[in-house]
Amino acid sequence: MTLITKKDIVELHDIHQENCISIFIPTHRAGEKVLQQEDALMLKNQLKEVKSKLSAKGLQNVVITDMVAPVQQLIDDSSFWREQSDGLAIFIAEGFTRIYTLPIYFKEFNYISNSFYLKPLMPIFAGDGDFYLLMLERSNVKLYACTHYSFTEIKIDDLIPETKQDRVGYDYEQKNLQFRTGQGASGHALYHGQEAATGKRKNEIKKYLRAINDGIAPLLREEKRPMLIVGQRPNFDIYKEVNTYPNLLEESLQVDFNNTTVFDVHELAWERIAPIFDQTRKDKIALFLKEEGTGKTAIGIVKILPAAINGKVDTLFCENKADIFGNYKEENNLIVVTQSEESENTISLMNLAAIETFVNGGEVYLLDKEEMPNPNSRINALFRY
Repeated sequence: MTLITKKDIVELHDIHQENCISIFIPTHRAGEKVLQQEDALMLKNQLKEVKSKLSAKGLQNVVITDMVAPVQQLIDDSSFWREQSDGLAIFIAEGFTRIYTLPIYFKEFNYISNSFYLKPLMPIFAGDGDFYLLMLERSNVKLYACTHYSFTEIKIDDLIPETKQDRVGYDYEQKNLQFRTGQGASGHALYHGQEAATGKRKNEIKKYLRAINDGIAPLLREEKRPMLIVGQRPNFDIYKEVNTYPNLLEESLQVDFNNTTVFDVHELAWERIAPIFDQTRKDKIALFLKEEGTGKTAIGIVKILPAAINGKVDTLFCENKADIFGNYKEENNLIVVTQSEESENTISLMNLAAIETFVNGGEVYLLDKEEMPNPNSRINALFRY
């Protein structure tokens, strides 16, 4: 599964045609709903609505059929529906089609305007901070660069000893481990050493782990990402003694490597590390509340949209499942809010503010009403200056 990137968002945002079609539906990874083709049926219903909207705009049936053909093909592609995640996002314009299978839930929705509707994609980028996973799996040490939804192995084979024996001449065999009955909170069995890692054995392990630290240290010299160690507690305690990376987390993640895939490890790791990145959101809300009344915050689309376009917005808070429709003329910053998206030349002003904030380097959070810094407005902004 290839995740959508900021470059993709910029590309989609740059497309302006009379009929840019955006379709979102929730999907299922497997199970009865896939077998019964519920996801395909939901897309079919959304496509029916899209055709009706295009027809109401005066497009001929042959033009509509040609435009939505890529979506029609998906509906009947059974193999496509067996390879889904949590949400499907489709963007179509004349001569342009992009389809994204994504690990976030979407409410079924379609939108036709002179640009694509991209606001529902923002949670992929909010709080999706980078972090490292260092897996100390006996003689199979691996380093991963991760985000919430992805992980990529960083090849370190040439930087570290292949086994403990290669480094210290001591074969730390599996017989030195015994299985402990019981499970951790995550449901995974835990291991611990049969003998205390003291004396000669501890020194040998420490030499091996120091060689690992020294080998990857040059890769991490300029990095500030947090690092989570995945491995048995005795090894982690020793690794902390030789570690030189300042952003190593204080606690490790312990799993049974024999019965846990890297996908499972990544999911467990995110559960452990997510609160670190969510703290940024909390800090921004606190800063908004502190700066209210100083000119560094704003509520309401009329003040916020021009600031977003000019790159002034540091953080944008949008009420989730809400929207603000209207007309906007960039030449004089004229904004007219309407009651619905049915009026002539109407666009989602909230979508425009969100994407302009994002492409200009700001953060965008979709929050429930009660979580908004100022819940009296559907859109809040914290300014850079």
